[in-house]
Amino acid sequence: MARIRKVEIRNFRALRALDWCPNEGINCLIGSGDSGKSTILDAIDLCLGARRNLAVADTDFFGLDVTQDIGISLTLGSLSDPLKNIDTYGDYLRGFDAAKGAIEDEPRKGLETVLTLRLTVKADLEPEWSLYSDRTAANEFSRGLAWKDRSALAPARLGNHPSSNLSWTRGSVLNRLSEERADIGTELIRAAREARAGFGDKAAPQLAATLNTVTSTAKSLGVPIGASATALLDAHSVSFGDGAISLHSESGIPLRSLGTGSSRLLIAGLHRAAAEAASIVLVDEIEYGLEPHRLTRLLSSLGAKEKMAPLQVFMTSHSPVVLRELTGAQLFVVRPDSTGHLVLQVGNDDDVQSTIRCYPEAFLARTVIVCEGASEVGLIRGLDDYWTSQGYASLQAAGVSYVDTAGGDPDRCFYRGRAFQKLGYRVAAVQDNDKTPTASVVAEFIAAGGYLLAWRNGRALEDELFASVPSREVSALISRAQELNQDGLVEQHIKTKSSGKVDLAAVLQDGIDNAFSPTTRALLGESSRIRKAGWFKSITKMEGVAHDILAPNLEASDQDFRDLVLNLFKWAHRNA
Repeated sequence: MARIRKVEIRNFRALRALDWCPNEGINCLIGSGDSGKSTILDAIDLCLGARRNLAVADTDFFGLDVTQDIGISLTLGSLSDPLKNIDTYGDYLRGFDAAKGAIEDEPRKGLETVLTLRLTVKADLEPEWSLYSDRTAANEFSRGLAWKDRSALAPARLGNHPSSNLSWTRGSVLNRLSEERADIGTELIRAAREARAGFGDKAAPQLAATLNTVTSTAKSLGVPIGASATALLDAHSVSFGDGAISLHSESGIPLRSLGTGSSRLLIAGLHRAAAEAASIVLVDEIEYGLEPHRLTRLLSSLGAKEKMAPLQVFMTSHSPVVLRELTGAQLFVVRPDSTGHLVLQVGNDDDVQSTIRCYPEAFLARTVIVCEGASEVGLIRGLDDYWTSQGYASLQAAGVSYVDTAGGDPDRCFYRGRAFQKLGYRVAAVQDNDKTPTASVVAEFIAAGGYLLAWRNGRALEDELFASVPSREVSALISRAQELNQDGLVEQHIKTKSSGKVDLAAVLQDGIDNAFSPTTRALLGESSRIRKAGWFKSITKMEGVAHDILAPNLEASDQDFRDLVLNLFKWAHRNA
């Protein structure tokens, strides 16, 4: 069962340069749109597929620069004995160091024996497939894989058109399931002849007038057609090949008529059964046409949960369901950088794996805002929704997603943020200031390009709200708190935090003529954020507060608080 050990792509479409050592089993490519995920699958297919020619255009060259050759190299390991035959491929056998992801031109002990297949396209648009090694690079003539070996190595592609895999066409999965073949030659010829004759018997009475005219005209002109003209099916139109045999249900319905999801499930299962013959599978947008429960079944069929991978699968996805089902070791973020493209393994660190389970959407975004708690997520969502309704661009349109670290350890926000930074995401942290995080942890996050919004003067978000909004909006916050919580809870919290010295009536009295004192505002902030019983401690509650109360009145709020919020949004939109 051959496996791709290394992928090297140069000047192909959006990929100027890419080097990647994929997994033995599942390789799920994720990332923002137009990052090159599908192009990687196409490159593998074009280089390794069993084809004798290839339609290439100038648009397939990076930057339309046809002076820079397209080069796609796949280094193949886990080779069968014929592929390691010294007489046939000895000059091209190389060594692969899995620990370093490096290829050495001479095989030696401790290295896996591999072959490198290269597809090159020059300005003349003529593709050339050849085996490559440094020691043969200067040879005037290159050799390629034997056609039989090319056919055996060709990857299977699960697409949106299943017909080719649900009939016995050349290269279909059905031909790879076993060596058995139907003895179709004689039978198909006989079936074609019977069809021609049977049609003539049925058609002659219906076309009698036309046939009589043809016969008389031919005789009058001396054209030899025999006693009379007949209507038969054209022999060229009734020729059958292997593709004429296809799978049908018990009732005779062609299986190619199955829905997209059912077809994909069946074909994936067949590829699993044929893994010994075709062990590399390509799937673009694996979630296409599948409900979540069937998508989970498809991933299982491809070996997502198995320690010994039956197939090497290259897939792309934009589905949170897929991310939740896979491990961080099976996920790879495709990202452009200054020299080309990187393919970064997400990894299995605790912070990463837990985030995949809870917030898989974040790994599909360009920018991630890591929030200390649900209140911060609700604040940003509410403000964004309000400003979007006023005609401004939304954060979602800018490719921004949110992660809630659920409070607790003040360093957690930065640890989770660093996990995203290592994968090339733009990351901001929105942090309460009532607990002090470790200075070195914060410094590392900022040094790596992170953006930090921390509330002022040791405050939490609720403290900032009550301290910063106009007095009329303080009354609105109190009213909203009473609506959202059980009767008496607001007053109970006020009494608790004031040691019984102040009640709700006294607070409201202080706000007469729209003049809440700083002391009352501070008391309201503390009272509103009693852990697990906070007045606005949920995404939905704080989202409503931000949308209905804060956003329409932000301009009239404390300037420093307003700047904190607006600068976060400006940062998030900066590279949209």
